[in-house]
Amino acid sequence: MGSLQRWFCTLLSRRVQEFPRSRDVELGLPDDPRDYPDWVMAGVPDVAAVLRDTDPDAPMWTWGEDPHARFWARRMLFETLVHRVDAERAVGREPDVDPVLAADGVDEFLVNLRHAGLFAPGVKQLRGDGETVAFRCTGADDATVEEWRVRLEPVGFRLLSGGVAESGPDTAAVRGPAADLLLLLYGRRSYRDPVFDVSGDATVLDRWFDHTAF
Repeated sequence: MGSLQRWFCTLLSRRVQEFPRSRDVELGLPDDPRDYPDWVMAGVPDVAAVLRDTDPDAPMWTWGEDPHARFWARRMLFETLVHRVDAERAVGREPDVDPVLAADGVDEFLVNLRHAGLFAPGVKQLRGDGETVAFRCTGADDATVEEWRVRLEPVGFRLLSGGVAESGPDTAAVRGPAADLLLLLYGRRSYRDPVFDVSGDATVLDRWFDHTAF
């Protein structure tokens, strides 16, 4: 995370306009691993300052859907959030993720996923014959509050903007709390966990998760 903080800061402060040929930035990495926690924390003020000083509408290179500086702010938010959860779980703490934030993280992941082949090559091989996969967030009363539907096609996949009428019934669906759904998409949970309500063809879900690992 400390390395990513510094790389994101460099991208944003330079308003990089084309694919960076190198990820080499001055990290200042300590020699002693025991100093890593302080080193990570030392990068936070610079990240905050760059984000405050950057126009979110400024055009710049991104690997995802939105070619503006705001892409990196949003991407860094969820990159940090997921690794924060990793750290908490590693020491036996139960993560507490705001459901509204988690739902936005689900959206950010699915909106940008088809562009992620740069570092997740399996995404380029995710294809199908019109199958649809639905991801549904539930609220406190267990009712569905948000939904995303993805269609697998012979040339790739796409996020659908319409309702069920656009492509018929879903081939497979996963429904659960936003935070759990976010961790599922990032490979931190399994759709077989009891927290999820799963329906449809499990082989399509297996294909999805086999090809979307970050």
